[in-house]
Amino acid sequence: MPASFQIRFQGAALAFQTSLSNELFLILAAIVTMYTVLGVLYESFIHSITILSTLPSAGVGALLSLTTTGNDLDIIGIIGIVLLIGIVKKNAIVMIDFALEAEREGGKSPRDAIFQACLLRFRPILVTTMAALLGALPLMLGWGAGSEFCAGRWALRLSAA
Repeated sequence: MPASFQIRFQGAALAFQTSLSNELFLILAAIVTMYTVLGVLYESFIHSITILSTLPSAGVGALLSLTTTGNDLDIIGIIGIVLLIGIVKKNAIVMIDFALEAEREGGKSPRDAIFQACLLRFRPILVTTMAALLGALPLMLGWGAGSEFCAGRWALRLSAA
């Protein structure tokens, strides 16, 4: 190709590329907002760090699973990671909230309180996580309303195999 030719994104690809340019700033703003809200909720900024410390391992696990299964980080992957972060954060909040209550009202040590929280909150955490997973299953497998959004991905993947 001659040097005068240029390759640029156009149309929807250009719009998608420009929307991703502010993504890092938006993620940082969301983390600061979550930290502030959790700090106000628990009246302690150390518990906010405890809850938010679960998010990096969840994000790394999601990216590793995308890489392992050969999937790209497309819009469905980003929606899945946001859903995962929400579930992990909710689970941490449930555990910390229950442990703090056991500590304050039951007079338990922090270790005993979190152990009791793990035992008593495991089933509700498992039920809500499974509900979210099973709720996303029709979209993932291409059934029901909105299935045409993902059905093309599966058809392309199956035809390439």
